[in-house]
Amino acid sequence: MTHTTISGTPIEPFYTPESLPGFQLGQPGEFPYTRGIHAGMYRDRLWTVRQFSGFATPEQTNQRYRYLLAQGQTGLSVAFDLPTLMGYDADHVLAEGEVGKCGAPVSSLADVEALFAGIPLDKVTVSMTINSPASILWAMYLVAAEKQGADWAKISGTLQNDILKEYIAQKEYIFPPRPSMRLVTDTIEFATRHIPRFNPISISGYHIREAGSTALQELAFTLRDGLEYIDWAIERGLKIDEFAPRLSFFFNSHSDFFEEIAKFRAARKLWATILQERYGAKDERSLKLRFHSQTAGCSLTWQQPANNIVRTALQAMAAVLGGTQSLHTNSLDEAYALPSEHAATIALRTQQVIAYESGVANEVDPLGGSFFVERLTLDMEEGARNYIRQIDEMGGMIAAIERGFPQSEIAAASYRYQCEVEAGERVIVGVNGFAGKEAEQPIEILQIAQTAREAQCAKLKKLRAERDGARVERSLNSLRRACDGRENTMPPIIEAVRAYATLGEICDALRSVFGTYREQSIL
Repeated sequence: MTHTTISGTPIEPFYTPESLPGFQLGQPGEFPYTRGIHAGMYRDRLWTVRQFSGFATPEQTNQRYRYLLAQGQTGLSVAFDLPTLMGYDADHVLAEGEVGKCGAPVSSLADVEALFAGIPLDKVTVSMTINSPASILWAMYLVAAEKQGADWAKISGTLQNDILKEYIAQKEYIFPPRPSMRLVTDTIEFATRHIPRFNPISISGYHIREAGSTALQELAFTLRDGLEYIDWAIERGLKIDEFAPRLSFFFNSHSDFFEEIAKFRAARKLWATILQERYGAKDERSLKLRFHSQTAGCSLTWQQPANNIVRTALQAMAAVLGGTQSLHTNSLDEAYALPSEHAATIALRTQQVIAYESGVANEVDPLGGSFFVERLTLDMEEGARNYIRQIDEMGGMIAAIERGFPQSEIAAASYRYQCEVEAGERVIVGVNGFAGKEAEQPIEILQIAQTAREAQCAKLKKLRAERDGARVERSLNSLRRACDGRENTMPPIIEAVRAYATLGEICDALRSVFGTYREQSIL
């Protein structure tokens, strides 16, 4: 029988020093940071506990945030619903049936104010999982913070804002790739000049993995996306050490325990060496890859859902042993619906048990020097370099996306994995192995009522009646002119937000200049 990782890498029965010819292991906190970006790691500061949450209405989501913070969560992570992700207001015809179902609905600054009511944005870090309309939601966040009296120079958080992975995997895009890249570059430039503690982008492998990629593909495509953003920012006129320290990453922590740890270690080493060799980065903050991780949603099963608690715990432990800076643990019920309060609390407690009871935070790099882990790390590094070289030869990631290269690689990997599961070569406990015939105990499911959309539509109607319509139109015209030219779009977007222009209205202004995108299927 052949033994492999989930991604298909062959595994030897055991590893010895001969498995690592000429290998040298550095120290934690030292270049190339394979063993961690900080010398003390969790001995000095634990990872940020950042549970992803959003549902129904901004007001209900605000209540969940207050609850999670009271339970010991240390950062917020905002989930937005599908209409928001696609740039539509809650009262748009295409939003019907989707408002509040997979996240919080946000149609205007008023919704962001409600989302964070009573939560001081200069004291809590906030991550926002938004991509195509990211610059608009970020503008709403900045103005909401401003209205609380917060200094933009002091607020911190992370904007996902990774449009390339949308074309590769998640498919929640609005505009064509090149105008979208302009918007991302605008946010990077604006953050560099005005919001120095905020991460303007979280380059995300999570959704690449959820689409069915291998761990190696997740690593390679994510890092190559990061290099694409760097190239655009440098072309804009920014210097590498001006903005690279604020680039952050977001990885999936899947079920193959040691493969995931090796992926995280290889990511740090690759990023540090590539930024030094390719871009001449000198600031050590530019070289240190910082990442958030989330346990694998695609690994959760609706069969025997209590098993998901165990899966999540193991995946979270892999992320911690891999050196994550912040972590979200999925809930046992997410194969059915958004997490209930009870399930979200168990997921939060999972992190707290790992942090305070397991002892793993006492040692900076517990697996450093393991022949097996170090061999996997080197193999992961070599494989990722090969993928990056291929994409470079194609002319970069946008060119690769336009010819369907990463998409087809992921589709092939996903198909192979599913075939293995259906053939019984990969055992999924409770699904194709140990399924049992006992009756499943029903679990609590969070239900999102239709009244969520009705409430949002009523607020929008009131907002449009009370705001200064002429000011809104002036701000949208100013934004269209900026899009037609070469100026940074963030200032006019912020002015439109201050006028209480809605998300849909601002996106429509962008659509009128940039157009929309439809992917060409490649078989």
